Amino acid sequence: MVALARKTLIYEWRRFLPAMLAVGFAGLLQLLQIALVLGIFGSTSLYITGSSADVWIGYPGTQSVGSGRTIDADVESHVLMDPAVQRVEPYIWIDGDWRGPTETGGVSVFVSGIDPRPDGLMFSKALAPDLRTRLAEPGAVVVDRSVLDQLGVDIGHTATINGHQVRVVGISSGLRALGGVNVLCSLDTARQLNDDPTDSGPTYLVAKLRDPTQADAVAARLRGDTAFGPYTTWSASDFASISVRYWLFDTGAGAGVLFLAGIVFLVGAVITSQTLIAAVNGSVREYATLNALGVGVGALRKVVLEQAFWVGALGLLGASALGILLMMLARSQDVPVVLNLPAALACIILVMGLAAVSGLAAMRALRRADPATLLR
Repeated sequence: MVALARKTLIYEWRRFLPAMLAVGFAGLLQLLQIALVLGIFGSTSLYITGSSADVWIGYPGTQSVGSGRTIDADVESHVLMDPAVQRVEPYIWIDGDWRGPTETGGVSVFVSGIDPRPDGLMFSKALAPDLRTRLAEPGAVVVDRSVLDQLGVDIGHTATINGHQVRVVGISSGLRALGGVNVLCSLDTARQLNDDPTDSGPTYLVAKLRDPTQADAVAARLRGDTAFGPYTTWSASDFASISVRYWLFDTGAGAGVLFLAGIVFLVGAVITSQTLIAAVNGSVREYATLNALGVGVGALRKVVLEQAFWVGALGLLGASALGILLMMLARSQDVPVVLNLPAALACIILVMGLAAVSGLAAMRALRRADPATLLR
């Protein structure tokens, strides 16, 4: 009976082609949607995942990097006293107003003040060492290539942030931000751009450990001392997860994405099931003949489920091939798309679940596969 299901698909491929296309396009939408969600919301943890720090120190209750508050600079000496800590660097975050050379209105920017040394921890995975050293110049900044038109500048151009003049000395990639534009500069430049004189401490301290596998234990050990004012610690992986979860669920953006994913699944299930039902109805006399020859309804149901499985598998294969091409095109245009193994497995499960639901719905058509229909 399983061989019959495959042979029917091959012989009657035109009848099942619409169902394969429906499953394929539903899977393609799910795939691209997951990749976009991971890419867009993953950019909220870029400051952490793009750096080589193992432990982060910041203000208690911070839910994402952009919502941090300053902490006492003396915390650095306390962190360095831990024997597991190899080095510590300050990191300054400033919300800024960018004004380009042409009067096109202000642009909200996120200024990151980092250590410009070639072996600096912050953005070590996103900035080349020679590009970092350029930030040592007073007023030097680096921006992402995808926002050049938005900022109205290019390499060598000048602009102002919070009324202070800056100069673009380099362009990088992979620095896109959610809700604004990332601008990187040195710690000294960041302090000059800060208009709040009382806001003199670092927003975060980032620490490199001698053994990165001890990040959770070191973070727990450093946490709780209030002698230098309020602060807390996270391992880099924990802080990245906190930031992504905040943007996905606490801001309401994630609920909208999940709702849209449910709509895509529902529409795909309805269209695919109706197509499979039409295909089964078209073969109802053949099923009735098999039933008259002694093939039970249970065996015929297995044929329909087998057909639904192959419809889902072939549709998934086409969606995967087209999805890879579209993601390559998106990355060439600096569109943030990311697809990891858990996300790919989730997409496969959704698509095959869609095919299974459609097959279960199509089994209702077997009620018409009565041998009596052959006498009409």
